[in-house]
Amino acid sequence: MLPFSLNPPYLTASMPGIGGRIKVEPDDFIVEEIPAYLPSGSGDFLYLWVEKRDLGAEYFQRQIAQRLGIPNGEVGMAGLKDRRAVTRQWISVPATAESHLSALDGDGIRVLQVDRHSNKLRAGHLHGNRFQIRIRDCSPETPQLLPPILEQLTRDGMPNFYGSQRFGNGGETARIGMQLLRNERTDRPVRSPFLRKLFLSAAQSLLFNAIVARRIEDARFRTVLAGDVMMKLPTGGMFTAEDLPTEQERMDRRETVPAAAIFGKKTFPSKGEAQQRELAILQEAGIRMDQFRGFGKLMSGTRRPILVYPESFELLQVGEIVEFRVTLPAGSYATILLREWMKNDQADLDERVFSPASDRPETTELTDDASSPEADDEDAMTE
Repeated sequence: MLPFSLNPPYLTASMPGIGGRIKVEPDDFIVEEIPAYLPSGSGDFLYLWVEKRDLGAEYFQRQIAQRLGIPNGEVGMAGLKDRRAVTRQWISVPATAESHLSALDGDGIRVLQVDRHSNKLRAGHLHGNRFQIRIRDCSPETPQLLPPILEQLTRDGMPNFYGSQRFGNGGETARIGMQLLRNERTDRPVRSPFLRKLFLSAAQSLLFNAIVARRIEDARFRTVLAGDVMMKLPTGGMFTAEDLPTEQERMDRRETVPAAAIFGKKTFPSKGEAQQRELAILQEAGIRMDQFRGFGKLMSGTRRPILVYPESFELLQVGEIVEFRVTLPAGSYATILLREWMKNDQADLDERVFSPASDRPETTELTDDASSPEADDEDAMTE
């Protein structure tokens, strides 16, 4: 049994949701990557701007490799994209595969642009994602229900929770991760390093969600706490909050944001009340800080902002169908925004992150990167 709920509290809990259904058709969910950098035009790697339609991320990667005649590992991607969607992203392949590019188009894959660069594209080489989302069968009262929700999320930001799909069917991925952390017998054998990383990352994500959820429940979501680790926006530099009135003003001006722990041996330490609250979450989970040290690079640790501000928001249609555009930072989940709007189980639908019958999980999250919390936040720096 998991120590914390997979469904965290709503920030807008006092406001009724609009209901509805998402991803009825692939065109209802369009995602376009915002790369951390553009290809230079020269180098030993081909950079392909590719559109995929209704294809899982790992199946897509395998298809690229098979059609080009290269190993799966030579296909570089900054993030893994949704299955039930139309997605556009850069991928990299060795330039030696150029003569086979004509084999790529077809069966849900379309190459839109070809360029070159000097390095392979890797997880986390990403600034954010642009979404265009359509919600169908919304409440007839949507024109009245949606504006106050939008107003609060625009003003206060949205919780930067990991989506429930991070944790596997029924939370199995997170549960096994917790068992590994506690050095308990796991529900199933964990043979491969890939699966070990997957399980441990889910456990880290669940603990992060619990920290943020507790702040919402205690009405401390927008309050700087003594000893909070603050992250500068947009650079990611981190420091410990000491002068609380000054730091509260900086947060209110959107210059900084509290960053909660992705627990690991190198996590930037909090102090005071903030540290006590984080340690209380670990205690409730039956985990000690020293237990993270035994996993080496698998759990080096980092920090993640507790909230993000949706950008470039544009409402295209409001009624029984709601359609909108929004930009989210790398690592943030569109499902978290949708669940605040909809307040039903649709936004939490699992796209099968992990199948117990397979050692090759199909990772399909509503975010930019499905590899690990630390890949999501790898650009965070210390001051």
